[in-house]
Amino acid sequence: MKRKLTYIAICVFICLIIGFLASAATQSSVNTWFVTLNKPNFNPPSWLFAPVWTVLYILMGVSAGWVWAKGFHHKWVKTGLYYFGFQLLLNAFWSIAFFGLRNPFLALLVILALLCMLFLTIRRFYVVSRVAALLLVPYLLWVCFATALNYKIWELN
Repeated sequence: MKRKLTYIAICVFICLIIGFLASAATQSSVNTWFVTLNKPNFNPPSWLFAPVWTVLYILMGVSAGWVWAKGFHHKWVKTGLYYFGFQLLLNAFWSIAFFGLRNPFLALLVILALLCMLFLTIRRFYVVSRVAALLLVPYLLWVCFATALNYKIWELN
């Protein structure tokens, strides 16, 4: 149990750090460029994004730590964590593409790749731990919503 908690803590820390670093790209445009964009009527208020992403990064970290604790020597654990790491990088690159580069179309391509990697991650995690896979479902739902939002922002602008 102590090992599992250690792995979970490490993974939560990594996810939160990645989220914090990605938010640096967001801060450069969120109060300037982003406010000038036409947005769909289902665009949530700006204050909602930080708490939602914080909870999602924590759930992601718990999920990855739960899988890691099953043993990195296991083929499915290793594969699942590779997919997880790649989707986490795509997650961070989305912020860079959308806010840092101010390119909603590139961000749309990135988030579509993220969705694919997230589906693959959940499939691999499910083989190792159903709990770990289910912990990623809120993240998957939010990314689906973010994809629709990203598409509409691109379309409207």
